[in-house]
Amino acid sequence: MTNFIKNSVLLCLLISLLSFSGGAEKDANNYDADIIIYGGTPAAIIAAVQAKKMGKHVIVVSPDKHLGGLSSGGLGFTDTGNKEVIGGLAREFYHDIFEHYQRDDAWKWQKKEEYGNKGQGTPAIDGNERTMWIFEPHAAEEVFEDFVKKNNVEVLRDEWLDRAKGVKLDHSRIVSITTLSGKTFKGKVFIDATYEGDLMAAAGVSYTVGREANSEYGENWNGVQTGVFQHGHYFKSNIDPYKTPGDPSSGLLPLISPDPPGIKGEGDKKVQAYCFRMCLTKNPDNRVPFPKPEGYDPAQYELLIRVFNSGWRELFQKFDMIPNWKTDTNNHGPVSTDYIGMSYDYPDASYERRREIIEDHEKYQKGLMYFMATDPRMPKDLQEELNKWGLAKDEFTDNGNWPTQLYVREARRMVSDYVMTENEILSKKPVSAPIGMGSYTLDSHNVQRYVTPEGYVQNEGDIGVSTPNPYSISYNAIVPKEKECKNLLVPVCLSSSHIAFGSIRMEPVFMILGESAATAASIAIDQKIDVQKVNYKDLKKELLNQKQRLTFDL
Repeated sequence: MTNFIKNSVLLCLLISLLSFSGGAEKDANNYDADIIIYGGTPAAIIAAVQAKKMGKHVIVVSPDKHLGGLSSGGLGFTDTGNKEVIGGLAREFYHDIFEHYQRDDAWKWQKKEEYGNKGQGTPAIDGNERTMWIFEPHAAEEVFEDFVKKNNVEVLRDEWLDRAKGVKLDHSRIVSITTLSGKTFKGKVFIDATYEGDLMAAAGVSYTVGREANSEYGENWNGVQTGVFQHGHYFKSNIDPYKTPGDPSSGLLPLISPDPPGIKGEGDKKVQAYCFRMCLTKNPDNRVPFPKPEGYDPAQYELLIRVFNSGWRELFQKFDMIPNWKTDTNNHGPVSTDYIGMSYDYPDASYERRREIIEDHEKYQKGLMYFMATDPRMPKDLQEELNKWGLAKDEFTDNGNWPTQLYVREARRMVSDYVMTENEILSKKPVSAPIGMGSYTLDSHNVQRYVTPEGYVQNEGDIGVSTPNPYSISYNAIVPKEKECKNLLVPVCLSSSHIAFGSIRMEPVFMILGESAATAASIAIDQKIDVQKVNYKDLKKELLNQKQRLTFDL
């Protein structure tokens, strides 16, 4: 009898251990939280922090290994617009950047007093407000990582949504999402904080890609914009587009489309150009020479030589200085770092195709820098100056000093019951239910490069229209149509026309909208309602308590 009891006890223990082991294995692939945030962008991190502040269990499911998207991926010369409308946790981010640069050890290569105080339309350092708007990539990433650590935010990295079958829906509500690694995340509310809008699209929410016709929303600056030159990113001289000048039968030079650009004001499905925001330096102790990319072909840059031969000399105008003798280097000129016409496939592309597009952008841009540094046809004075520069050795150290984030200026945009247009941005129409503000110009980079009727090469799509005042952004623009999804918020790929998105698409604005999305999600959970049913008075009260700026008073 005793042996029977002993054996029974042992058998029960063994069953318990096996059951526990099976449960642990299951739990390793199954997660449950109040709010699931998909993305590793600034909007994702800020949203997660706000959700935690409101007492919610939140999980960030990030396809990225590095947090902070473009803010930690090279865009350190912040597109602030009017900094007075940047409040809440976004302002806290820039305060923490300020605190970072109060430390002596933050100034490794440069004395603080040597840096100067130039920002984009605003001082780089605002001592009175204790904010700093210009920063190195690694400093931004450090601040985002501190946000995660201080607020005990759970982040799973390198987790990619299964876009084909990874979104489970029930009566227009997302029940769970599953990643390619097999992990499943259940939640009450979901936030798509990616630059691409992958969760939104996989959930069956309406979206668009490209430019709407001006007639669709009564706009002036949407659609094809032939003959409009508002920045310096166009051909100011008559440049021959053919391989053999004057001979159309010889074929076009690379990156010139053989197709006509379309009729002015009409829509298309083309996407503005992407690039990498390079972090460069001419500090010899921290400089890496521009590398020669695999498959380098100098013929790809023949058009640039023709631009230089026409007398163009603005090569260094967007080498914007950030601390420690480094730059945030952006596109500038008719042929530059923007890979014009090569981003059209990206928004809806598979992960594999996107990787190809990213690699092609990297190859083009590395080749561009190597070409200018080495090709004997380059103007000698510019080449000598360029060879004083190189990649910053202490940035992006696990990626060959190359930025880890492609500047996806625009991908998908949700189409909801409310669409932000240039009329709201330019203060021609009021905005209902404001949850944050923007102020940057209507800004689109070039969309295509084509041959004019006169037989010369020209760029199209570059727009820069100033906003008369800061403008509000509606809560209704970050929620889908209720019949499509009742528990999803989209603070990055929000409901907006192409040209309106050209102003909204700034990193501080994404942070602002991420915070507001998390606040709305928390209210929806507490009140057990759909996100579309959140009472704006309740939301407004919370946002004002968070020191968000909702309206601009003249």
